[in-house]
Amino acid sequence: MNNKEAQKRVEKLKTLINRHRYLYHVLDKQEMSAAALDSLKKELFDLEKKFPDLITPDSPTQRIAGMPLKGFSKKKHFQKMLSFNDAFSEKDMEEWQERIKRLLSDQEQSRLDYFAELKFDGLAIELIYKDNLFQTGLTRGDGLIGEDVTQNLRTIHSIPLKIKTVAPSHKKTIVVRGEVVVLKEDFKKINEFQKEKGLAPYANPRNIAAGSIRQLDPKIAAQRNLTFLAYDLVTKSGDKTHQDKHTILSTMGFKTSPETQYCQSLEEVFRFRNYWAENREQLDYDIDGVVVIVNENDIFKKLGVVGKAPRGAIAYKFPLKEAETVVEDIKVQIGRTGTSTPVAYLKPVDISGVTITRATLHNADEIARLGLKIKDTVIVGRAGDVIPRVIKVLKELRTGQEKEFKMPQHCPHCGTRLVKEKGGVAWRCPNPSCQVRQKRNLYHFVSKKAFDIEGLGPNIIDQLVENSLVSSPADIFKLAYGDLLPLEGFAEKASQNLIKAIVEKKSITFPRFIYALGIAGVGEETAVDLVDQFGSLQNLKKASTADLEQVPDIGPKTAAAIYNWFRKDRNKQLLEDLEQAGVIIKYPRRKNKKQLDKTLFVFTGGLKQLSREEAKERVVALGGRSSNHLSQKTDYLVVGDKPGSKMAEAKKLGVKIISENDFLAMINV
Repeated sequence: MNNKEAQKRVEKLKTLINRHRYLYHVLDKQEMSAAALDSLKKELFDLEKKFPDLITPDSPTQRIAGMPLKGFSKKKHFQKMLSFNDAFSEKDMEEWQERIKRLLSDQEQSRLDYFAELKFDGLAIELIYKDNLFQTGLTRGDGLIGEDVTQNLRTIHSIPLKIKTVAPSHKKTIVVRGEVVVLKEDFKKINEFQKEKGLAPYANPRNIAAGSIRQLDPKIAAQRNLTFLAYDLVTKSGDKTHQDKHTILSTMGFKTSPETQYCQSLEEVFRFRNYWAENREQLDYDIDGVVVIVNENDIFKKLGVVGKAPRGAIAYKFPLKEAETVVEDIKVQIGRTGTSTPVAYLKPVDISGVTITRATLHNADEIARLGLKIKDTVIVGRAGDVIPRVIKVLKELRTGQEKEFKMPQHCPHCGTRLVKEKGGVAWRCPNPSCQVRQKRNLYHFVSKKAFDIEGLGPNIIDQLVENSLVSSPADIFKLAYGDLLPLEGFAEKASQNLIKAIVEKKSITFPRFIYALGIAGVGEETAVDLVDQFGSLQNLKKASTADLEQVPDIGPKTAAAIYNWFRKDRNKQLLEDLEQAGVIIKYPRRKNKKQLDKTLFVFTGGLKQLSREEAKERVVALGGRSSNHLSQKTDYLVVGDKPGSKMAEAKKLGVKIISENDFLAMINV
């Protein structure tokens, strides 16, 4: 990118960021997530770093926040209320450390240490005490002047109306800063109340905190059960380090977070941050990173301020769940049921520590709703292991080079004309012999939750299909040693191993078998429900749509898909071919049905004596049920080695937590 191109991009970014910062900080409206806005600011920061002549006084990187609201009286802050620059990686943190070291003497560098604390996702405020009595509370405003929201803050029980004396003078002005947050449990209760009143639920706790503090009627703030967490003492009170400030704040009677850590080095900072990135669900409130501060006050003061932020502190954010990137192309993929899905091919972007290059666009209607064009700048989101998706198109950043996308009328692989089901939104390839459909169906058939054939991955399946060795799942069980030898990468040993793996998996439990068939709408849990209801393949084949709708969580659409699947000639032939190929279905021992009597289990962590799949199969065989998701209906969470966030969730839901040994005792192992 040359200077002229960078200048155009910088101007567009500044306009967009300023608009959303105004909505967020002044009007308390959020049309873009904080993570997405952070991504835009990071791009602007990096461009200005690369082209320093483009930095102007009106850049968002050089300011603090927007102008305050007019609904409250305005007051000047005791001293400027700053925010922090952001870091997203260890490299960013190391560069920050190098920058501050250059401003310190050798002796000061040898004393350099840090204090790490959680970065709360709430509303920053300043509290002013005179004669130890709470006098004034201000929002950040523009950093110099804030809104006086004292009456609303008085309703928060974690803000002391009188603080304990810690200074020699009883008349000393004491200024405290911290964050107003809504606890997760309170957030749920508030949204339940919204639903009962027929009102829209709030998007996140931060919006409730900000909105409550800026209500003219303090009764509304009082109803919200807000929490204040103190993190900074602006006025000197005998503190020499930032760590001292936390101790003094606690002594004064303020609620502070116990999740802090003194760190002698960045390595300790990294461990602290990584721990909370993995365990933040255990907290009662939301956080989006950690704040790292130079611990010694005199060194912190010497480092001073640059632009909007103190040099001696930085916000070390968790991996982004949303980020900005560019849609370089849009292509259509055909799934195993023939559904055509447009996919955005992206300029690579890091989200949650994973490089993302593609995002689903679902269907043509979704593209129209987004107003998306090829070469658009977009916000992409990723939650956990969910497939990334395009959340928003940043039309303000268009250059005129963007191109419209038109959904193809024919399958891009077999050329068959795509069809749209009545009342549906998706276009489908109706050709069951479409090679891409065949491949994807086979990928599913041999996957871990289905037949789980070790060594038979997508690349090998592609070779088998392209060499006309396999066209149907039943063909897999007819493969011979000699069929594999001519294929690329198949020596004698590899061929023997794969044939052995296929033979070993000819015997399969009924739930896995149903899942492997790839019937639309039938996932792992629905397959278990079908087994529980019908008991055998013969009974399932004879079931009417009315019978199928009696199964928990099966609606008319899925019932119709199951009913129709078993009545298509090609599927009837598949079941016959599988039987002739020697596939044996293992049915649950229904005589033990009442042992677990529909008891619902969820598993987390690694089990030592059984695999996760074997444990689920034992549960089903004894009349119980298994799920991947916790809810209030869950009876037991079985905890293995290195459990995940489900433990904290189970405690909140009141689900009984048991060990692997407890579970084995229940199933008589």
